[in-house]
Amino acid sequence: MMTRKRMVSTLLAFFFALFSSLSLAQFADRKIRISAGVPEENPVSVGVKKMQEVLNAKSGGKMKLTGYYSGILGGDNQAVQALRSGTQEMVITSSSPLAGMIKELGIFDLPFLFANEKEAYAVLDGPAGDYFNKRLEEFGLVNLAYWENGFRNLTNSKRPVGKLEDLDGLKIRVMQNNIFIDAFREWKANPVPMPKQELYTALEMRAVDGQENPYIDIETNKMFEVQKYLTTSRHAYTPWLILYSKPLWDKLSADEQAALREAAIAARKVQREANKTLDDKALVSLKRQGMVVSDLDKQEREKMMEKVKPVYEKNLATYNKEVSDLVFGELKKIRGN
Repeated sequence: MMTRKRMVSTLLAFFFALFSSLSLAQFADRKIRISAGVPEENPVSVGVKKMQEVLNAKSGGKMKLTGYYSGILGGDNQAVQALRSGTQEMVITSSSPLAGMIKELGIFDLPFLFANEKEAYAVLDGPAGDYFNKRLEEFGLVNLAYWENGFRNLTNSKRPVGKLEDLDGLKIRVMQNNIFIDAFREWKANPVPMPKQELYTALEMRAVDGQENPYIDIETNKMFEVQKYLTTSRHAYTPWLILYSKPLWDKLSADEQAALREAAIAARKVQREANKTLDDKALVSLKRQGMVVSDLDKQEREKMMEKVKPVYEKNLATYNKEVSDLVFGELKKIRGN
């Protein structure tokens, strides 16, 4: 005969199981494809794995992420269009390719906008980031979080670049982005816009002298094989955006949407920490591979910043003033001036 204590325990177990099944009823079996243009060795994959860990806990394993790296599903622009049309679920892309849709996103491409990661996080995770999240939904994209891409640094095959004048005449591959093109022109370099898929071959064939990317990207794409000189310029910080297709997002339950947002935000901390760690290791590795490293001192950075004031003026004049106020207001608060 069942004792009262055992009966209570059995009933509690039954109701717990019933509650768990009801709570998971808001989750359907879903296979979610995530496209990224970087290799799987990039810390982006660390973030994806953490997202999956959180989603497993929240959905009972029903929501499954699959990462497709190195642009296997197409370039960033192609993947973004697939999201907007509802034929693909997710893409991890930097803010730069999105500036063609929302020109104000170009503010993150402005040279030397952020002095360090702390400034970038304060802006991206604050009201300015929220502003862009709302704008992106107007274009069929839902941004779940901002992750770390890192500061961009210059490499070339010609000579050490330790001061502004050293850039004179160097053919530098840049993203197909007017701000980068204008900035390098102001620095007297010869910017060559080019898709990233063509970059290594262009460097190898000496069609261009150099390029600029975060250390991790320089290492994982083995650019040290075709580039001798590295400059710790940290001239631009372009974040990753974790985008979901709005047409497909609207078909998710409220629980599924909440789980995805929480997973992306939980992964943000882990991914940023991994990026910082691996970025430091990548620089050590690049030196070990024989790259000659030059630093830009404060005086040279100020000279370069002075040269690109026209780039700031030209672009900020075309942006919604609310964006400038949000970004520079936050920076002023952080810097105390």
